[in-house]
Amino acid sequence: MSICYIDKIKEVVKKIEETQSENILKAAELCADAISKGKLVHLFGSGHSVLPIQDVFPRYGGVVGFHPLMDPRLMWSNVIGPGGARELLWIERQEGYIVNFLQSHHFQKDEVMIVYSHGGLNAAPIETAMYAKERGLKVITVTSKENYDKATPNHSSGKKLGDLADVLIDNCCPLEDSLVPIEGYHQKVGASSTVATIVISQAIVSETAKILQKKGHKMHIFVSPNVVEIPKDYMHEVYGAYTELVKKNKN
Repeated sequence: MSICYIDKIKEVVKKIEETQSENILKAAELCADAISKGKLVHLFGSGHSVLPIQDVFPRYGGVVGFHPLMDPRLMWSNVIGPGGARELLWIERQEGYIVNFLQSHHFQKDEVMIVYSHGGLNAAPIETAMYAKERGLKVITVTSKENYDKATPNHSSGKKLGDLADVLIDNCCPLEDSLVPIEGYHQKVGASSTVATIVISQAIVSETAKILQKKGHKMHIFVSPNVVEIPKDYMHEVYGAYTELVKKNKN
């Protein structure tokens, strides 16, 4: 028996492989260059686009050098009410908000900012990319190219997220995100962009690690306790390396 969602998400992943491999490799080169120089690769998303960030670091197989930027006001901890989806969706559309979060972090020229947004139209991701470019960071965007090509910009700058990209990676998902039609309904079910962006993110991390190894850069890799070949206190070294790197780059 074939399951419709699995068939359709496989098509998305296949399209990523066929059309986005070059851009993923370009992104990995930028990330490896920054990390090998002792700098950070920052990751930003809001709403559901927080999920790929959480899956990059700290995550088994993640590499120290990737720096998640997570604003709890742009993440849901509830469905409605305080911490609810309706509230965060309103906040992420408000121009001028995100600088209040970003100014608590330090960004340096030649670092990298990866910004996730399926739609690429809301103020928070667009202004994060703008903030990064103003400070000399390279910007990688992971977004729907179909949205980028067809949607009308909402931001007062007239920009869409893809306009700000040094490297634009298409998540290869449709405008509506969901994949599976249900008879009698205009709305589809089975969202695709989270799976797609996590596939892209882990591809970037993996290719970055391969480049770092070739550069001779000593990596600290977040590891599962099931890997018995490493010392029991290895994760203390990983946390320490991450702490020192972030602390150093605050100056």
